[in-house]
Amino acid sequence: MVGATRWWNRKAGGSAPPEDHTARSRPLQGPVSRLQQGVTTAWARGWQPADLVRHTARKLGPRHERLLVDAIAAEMRGYAATEVDGRWREQLTAIGARIWWADDYAHAWCDAEEAGPEDLQACAAELLDHLLALPRLPTVGPRPGTAVPDAARPPEIDQRMLGKVRALLAKAESTEFPEEAEALSARAQELMARHSIDHALLDAELGGTSEPAGRRMAVDTPYDGPKAALLTVVADANRCRAVWHRELGFSTVLGFPADLAAVEMLFTSLLVQATTAMVHAGPRRDAAGRSRTRSFRHAFLNAYASRIGERLREAAGRAAASEPGGRDLVPVLAARDRAVDDAVETMFPNLARGRARTVSNHEGWAAGRAAADLASLNARSEVSGR
Repeated sequence: MVGATRWWNRKAGGSAPPEDHTARSRPLQGPVSRLQQGVTTAWARGWQPADLVRHTARKLGPRHERLLVDAIAAEMRGYAATEVDGRWREQLTAIGARIWWADDYAHAWCDAEEAGPEDLQACAAELLDHLLALPRLPTVGPRPGTAVPDAARPPEIDQRMLGKVRALLAKAESTEFPEEAEALSARAQELMARHSIDHALLDAELGGTSEPAGRRMAVDTPYDGPKAALLTVVADANRCRAVWHRELGFSTVLGFPADLAAVEMLFTSLLVQATTAMVHAGPRRDAAGRSRTRSFRHAFLNAYASRIGERLREAAGRAAASEPGGRDLVPVLAARDRAVDDAVETMFPNLARGRARTVSNHEGWAAGRAAADLASLNARSEVSGR
């Protein structure tokens, strides 16, 4: 193998010795196989593939991340497709968990990483220590081996509606005209709110068979505080609740499945729009020439989140007001709100409410609110023909 030859030449300073794959990989089977046990332990502690990979990349780096993805792929070979939740399978696809090696993983890893056996041993040991030290998280979905087959579940989300929303938000992210982006985003929020209402009424007619679920959404640095605030207001407007795990780099969002899908799509799009507007505003300096960019951007994103929250609530209110027989809707939505609040209380019995941070840059605050006024939210009338 070319990669192995490069490694031996670099380390030994001469030509490569004869390859002995068996001898080379035998001492590595222990630490590598133990990684699968570490992955299983993480599942038992409430972690899911995307959470685990994202957190590992933040703490240890890309090489450990790649090794973890391979350990996850190896672990998942032991489960039938019907034993793995659909949301879980989506995450496995997103992180690229697949069996790309032949029988000898240790040899394949060393070739791919242009590294030696001791590098694999050290990387595996560090990764295993990391996995075994992970905190316990509330469970937000079925672990592999316990999932209900997809065919047995009632449909929760209209995929055609999601396709329309995604198209609207993609246009909002790509347009160079702020007014068009604002109209597109607002229409998307109204369309999602309408779908949520329709689903709530249907569920009520069927005797309220649906229950709140949860999913975790990344909240990355820098400016993770304002980003978490943006996710919170998007969740609230869509009848969900967001709990931020600051040290872990994500939030747990609880709500009914259709609402969770709306939150994820809208938050992702608004974050793209906010970042684009923030970067377009450029760096800032004070009269003495000192950089004020960080405080400007922190204030910008906080103001953006605040104003977006106001606009989303207005859009959701319009969708509810346009529902025929709106009074009958009130107890249905109130019952779903209580169900979500109860789920939060059960999952996070000791939840502490954080305090908002002080914003010191008035220019950034004003610019953030202005950008939020131009952000795209609302899209029901043109899409649905109403």
